[in-house]
Amino acid sequence: MRKMLAGLVGVGLLVLTGCSGLQEMWEGPSAATFKPKTIAVLPSMVGGYEGAREASQQVLVSALGKTRRYETVVNSDQVNGAFAAKEASDLLAAYYSKLDTTGQSDPGMAIKLGQLVQADALLIPKVNNWEYGRAEGDSFGKVGLGLRLVDANNGALVWKARHDKVKSYMVFKPALKDIAEDLAETMVKQMPK
Repeated sequence: MRKMLAGLVGVGLLVLTGCSGLQEMWEGPSAATFKPKTIAVLPSMVGGYEGAREASQQVLVSALGKTRRYETVVNSDQVNGAFAAKEASDLLAAYYSKLDTTGQSDPGMAIKLGQLVQADALLIPKVNNWEYGRAEGDSFGKVGLGLRLVDANNGALVWKARHDKVKSYMVFKPALKDIAEDLAETMVKQMPK
């Protein structure tokens, strides 16, 4: 009887811990009360996946628009246009550098970024994978994203998550942007409401 009870408790814990559906997810203390009206997806941090910058940003803008949680999802052309000036571009680079190095959002810089793109919230994407591969005889396409949600009014990190999506294929390669669309929709559903 004890073994059965222990097994049921173990299964229950696995079910509860697996509910998020994402590989990693964290919510800050203000996540439950954070209700922005306007959100902007900043240009993606891409590392070695330079070709993914535009596509990853676009799929996230689209996924956010489909949720109907926000009055305005700032389009990617407007966001990217805001960073055309050297001073704005330097601010974004400095913010990303600090965020990537420390894991912390710099409040002063985040507030300035929010003002530049005219948004209450900033979604910061990082492309972790954007590639085709082969393992154990299987060919696959893989897209991995990390997302950080920042309150642009005070610079606080509200939520962050990381997840990958892999699609196997035999003959026809799936478009990585299509895999990214599925991944973006999955991740955006897990953002604070």
